[in-house]
Amino acid sequence: MERFKTVLDIATKQNSLGFGAVALVTAGGEQIFSVAMFSCPCNDLNFLYGMVFLLVPALALLLLGYILSKKTWKTLTGLCKRRAALCRWRRMTVVCTALFQVSSTALVAPASWIAVALLNGKYYECAMTGTNVSAYNKYLCGEKDSRLQCQLELYRLPCGTGSSVPQMDRQNVLLTLKAQSQILGWLLVASIMLSSLLLTCVARCTSPISYLQIRFWREYVHEESSLMDTYTTKHAKQLAERNVKSFFNKTPPVEIITPSNKDWEKISSLYTFSTKDNYYSTLHRAVGDWQEADNGMMRLASVKLNEPADNTPAVLSFVDDGSV
Repeated sequence: MERFKTVLDIATKQNSLGFGAVALVTAGGEQIFSVAMFSCPCNDLNFLYGMVFLLVPALALLLLGYILSKKTWKTLTGLCKRRAALCRWRRMTVVCTALFQVSSTALVAPASWIAVALLNGKYYECAMTGTNVSAYNKYLCGEKDSRLQCQLELYRLPCGTGSSVPQMDRQNVLLTLKAQSQILGWLLVASIMLSSLLLTCVARCTSPISYLQIRFWREYVHEESSLMDTYTTKHAKQLAERNVKSFFNKTPPVEIITPSNKDWEKISSLYTFSTKDNYYSTLHRAVGDWQEADNGMMRLASVKLNEPADNTPAVLSFVDDGSV
């Protein structure tokens, strides 16, 4: 599991490279899956069997994308207990916006699976030979007498055994099904690429900051996340070691400063972007507010730290982007 997390961390460091890596890994997994596990039953289970192999792994990858996203849990944790000074409708809008950003990343793997599976054609062939739609079956088999038998034996066509249908008719049906599958696959690939391009263009055009600052911001968030994980592990180990030593030695515990619940809540909320402040994360903003408070410049901004990210531009969605 740790190796899997490391691969995902590297893949998601850059969004474009991360999406490409996820798509390639998914495509390779689909090819191995189709060769090692898929075997069309060639009976009345053809349709169900083919659709399960086509869609269920995609659903599993989608759910895995949600599970492995930090932003999912950052959005949902404490949501039912949170008493923010926002109306319920606005709060739900914020949550839906955050989940939409998570979904745009989580959909890469399942969409890649379905596209590659359609281009391969095996699942579609198996599923479509199990349909009970007379008009579709008639379209596959044509009007010839030899193809009337094909319509009755569509179940066995993917296997090529136990069928009295001429080999040429069988090949024609399978080629038709494979062509349909590949057409759907290429249409899906084109629609994904076009949608991604349009969303990226809109996000970039509405960006309130420059291209180089976005690159710097991405690097900062990645480094902060890595250091936060390292320091959290180290601090938790120190606290646990102190408590264990104090328990067994019956000595007073050494003082170790640990952030309060309020402090944890401040840095756990989704980031709210503002061009007025030069902050790059909730942690950066919290530290800045504490510094200003120490200097006698307490501001009302400290109250805003508990507000969810309801105005973060789409181009900045990599902040709290939900990488593992």
